[in-house]
Amino acid sequence: MTVLDSHAPEGDPEVLITDTAVSMPTVEDIGAGRGPSWLDGWLSGSIADIVAWYRHIHAHPELSRQEFQTTQLLATMLASAGLQPIISPTGTGLICEVGSGDRCVALRADIDALPLQEATGLPFASRVDGVAHSCGHDAHTTILLAAALALASAPELPGRVRLIFQPAEEVMPGGALDMIEAGALQGVERIFGLHCDPRVEVGRVGTRVGAITSAADLIELRLTSPGGHTSRPHLTADLVHALGTVITGLPALLSRRVDPRSGTVLVWGAVHAGEAPNAVPEQGLLRGTLRTGDHEVWEDLEPLVAGLVQSLVTPLGVGYELHHRRGVPPVVNDGESTAILRAGIESALGADALAGTKQSSGGEDFGWYLEHVPGSFARLGVWPGDGVMRDLHQPTFQLDERALLTGVRVMVHTALTALAA
Repeated sequence: MTVLDSHAPEGDPEVLITDTAVSMPTVEDIGAGRGPSWLDGWLSGSIADIVAWYRHIHAHPELSRQEFQTTQLLATMLASAGLQPIISPTGTGLICEVGSGDRCVALRADIDALPLQEATGLPFASRVDGVAHSCGHDAHTTILLAAALALASAPELPGRVRLIFQPAEEVMPGGALDMIEAGALQGVERIFGLHCDPRVEVGRVGTRVGAITSAADLIELRLTSPGGHTSRPHLTADLVHALGTVITGLPALLSRRVDPRSGTVLVWGAVHAGEAPNAVPEQGLLRGTLRTGDHEVWEDLEPLVAGLVQSLVTPLGVGYELHHRRGVPPVVNDGESTAILRAGIESALGADALAGTKQSSGGEDFGWYLEHVPGSFARLGVWPGDGVMRDLHQPTFQLDERALLTGVRVMVHTALTALAA
C-alpha cells in the first residue's frame, strides 16, 4: 500500500522502516479485537505502511503554506484508495470525504512543520535544513491519512466523514481560515481533532470540556522620544523609563481589569532600546504575547489594552504606536462533542485510556472551526512511559510510534460514534 515514489528520498522508501534502531510497533499495540472487524483487519495488515508514511513525512517537512509535496503525497495516497481528494485553492492542504449519506462529521489534521533544526539523531530525521516536524504534525497527518484509508475499507459507513488536512497551523491567524473559506465545514455537524502530548503516556488520551487551549494575540508597542543626555532627563521624555513602566504596569493593570479565572496573561518576549549608557534613546520597541482561555475576554482585550497603554504612557510625554494583532481564538470543547469523543476513545482503547487534561496557554487554530460548528479537541499520549519527556517545539522532540496506531483507532471510533449519535 505504501505509495511514496513521487516524493521518496534517494533509495528504497522501505529503508525508512528497516534501517533504524527505533523498534516497530507490533500487532499487540493496535488494540486488536475491539472492532469493528474491518478496522482490526485493515490495521493488522497496515502497521508497516503507517510507520513508513510517518517516517517519510517526518524526513521531508515543509513550512507553513509551503506544504506542496506533502499535499500531493496525501492526494496520491487517498486517490489510490478510490477516494476523491480536493486540493485547497491555495495549493496546500486538501479535503476528502469517505462514505455517503446526509449526515457528515469532520476530522482534522495539520500538516506544516516548524523552522527548527532537528537534533534527535533519528535515522529518519529531517532532511531539510532548518525545518523539522518538532510539533507532531507529521503524526497528526499520518493518523488522519490512515484513518481515511481504514474508513475507505469499511463495507458500509453510517454517514460521511470529511477529512481536513490543513496547512499553516503554525502561523497566525492560521490555515484553518483558508480551509473554512474553501468550504471545509459545509454540511458538517461536528469536528474532532487530536494533538500529540509528550506529557501523556502512549495509549491514553486527554480530554476536557471547555477551554483546552488559549487565544493568542501579539502585542507590539513602539515608543518615541526627542532623545537627549541622561544627565538632563527633565528636558526630554525618558523613553527607557517609559518602557519599564509599560513592561511592569500593563500586566499588573490587566490582572486587575480581567477576571483572574480567565487565564489571561501578558508576557513580554522582546525589548529593544538604545546603545549608549549616557544617551536617552529616541526609539524603543516592546513585543509580547497576550493569551486568554475565555472567549468573551478575548473579544474585549484589544480596546482594553489600548486604553491601558494610553493611560500609562501619556503622563510620561513619549509618543507611541500600538499594534495589537489578534491571533487565534481559544479552543473551547462543547460538552456533547466531548462526550462523543470520550465514548470513541473508550470504544477504541478501553476505559483506562481516558485521561483528564489541563487548559494550555498555547494557541491552536482548531479554535476557528469551533467558531462555526461544535466539536472537541483531545491530547494524544506519545510518551513511552519512561525516560525523558521531550517537549513539543524543541529540536529533540520525539514520539513513541505506537501512538500512531492508537490515534488511528481513536479517530475512526470517534467518527463512527458521532455518526451513530
